[in-house]
Amino acid sequence: MNNWETLPSWFWAVYYLFLLITLVAAIFSVLKRVNKSLSILGILITFSLPIIGVVNSIGRAEGMNEFEHLVSQIQQGAMWSIFTLIGFMFLFLWWVLFLRNIK
Repeated sequence: MNNWETLPSWFWAVYYLFLLITLVAAIFSVLKRVNKSLSILGILITFSLPIIGVVNSIGRAEGMNEFEHLVSQIQQGAMWSIFTLIGFMFLFLWWVLFLRNIK
């Protein structure tokens, strides 16, 4: 019996779809030279967030899903979890700027 908890499949579909759409939009923004430096940073963050999340979720406690582990690590001040939180806040802010500047 496997005691590892995980988030539902629909969550992972939305998560990776968000990252994929963000990546495509950021590349488009770089090619159009709109917010180029922020878009390059967005591309880097889009690649790094899932890698950092997977690597740091490997050692999570049994019965704890990825989100619970992230929240627990934020409360403990783990740098990877703070980077993840700031990274997603940046991506959401980037989307606001992208949607404002799209023509």
